[in-house]
Amino acid sequence: MTYSPPKDLTGRAITVLGSGTLGRRIALTFATQGGHVKLYDVSQPSLDSAKDFIDEHLPKLLDTRPGSTPATLEYLTDLPSALSNAWYIVESVPEIQSLKIDLLGQIDELADADAIIGTNSSSFMSSELIGKVKNTKRVLNTHYGQPPEFPQLEIMTDGHTDERIFDVLTEELPKYGFVTAVARKESVGLIINRVWAAIKRESLAVVAEGVATPQDFDNILVASGLQIGVFRLMDRVGLDVALDIEGNYLKHFPYIPTESRDLLKEYVDAGKLGVKSGKGFYDYAT
Repeated sequence: MTYSPPKDLTGRAITVLGSGTLGRRIALTFATQGGHVKLYDVSQPSLDSAKDFIDEHLPKLLDTRPGSTPATLEYLTDLPSALSNAWYIVESVPEIQSLKIDLLGQIDELADADAIIGTNSSSFMSSELIGKVKNTKRVLNTHYGQPPEFPQLEIMTDGHTDERIFDVLTEELPKYGFVTAVARKESVGLIINRVWAAIKRESLAVVAEGVATPQDFDNILVASGLQIGVFRLMDRVGLDVALDIEGNYLKHFPYIPTESRDLLKEYVDAGKLGVKSGKGFYDYAT
């Protein structure tokens, strides 16, 4: 199947699918350069929460970016409407393979023929998610950090991605403040998350073994020059998300010790998901 990337982006939207912890942050960051940004979710309460988040943080973000302009934002529960006239679509739903496979298939069927489809997955290679996609040339990993505070963005082929897409994205996405790196071959965890997974796993092991508390561990790291501690960052990402990611890594690397996953599961089973639940490794209730 042939494919040509979008050439004229004027008047076309950027669409983010999934309004959770990361999706709303991605939409927020894209809303700083004018244009049209759509945020989609099947859950109206989640969309309402995301709107409140963006309404609160967008003015502050615009103040830090001279020359920035707020975008027109739409919050949608109808998928065809969300995809209509979008040149770039970011899938940012939970890290569940079957969910992502189904959604990417729907996007491919409904989106404009030239739309670029990026999965924000941090642990699945996009080649593992394209089982229901007909035009695999327009799909790739576009993995975001925690924007706008952590603006790193990694992009990676699904094994079929049209090379011209990399040119479009590396030209356009830095305009929104993203620091973009291209993974030159398929890699579980791409670049940063492959290394981060090892750091996170060993950090969890230190706590699981009773060597240190999460707070002491983070304090030492921050004193060593890091911007944020490992456990506080996991709380921001969501411990349920971190647990899903660890489960996927275990499928690829069965030799990985399971202690870190066991500790995460204890917290998740207790309803301690991090910032979004008010409690994780830290208490955010006050």
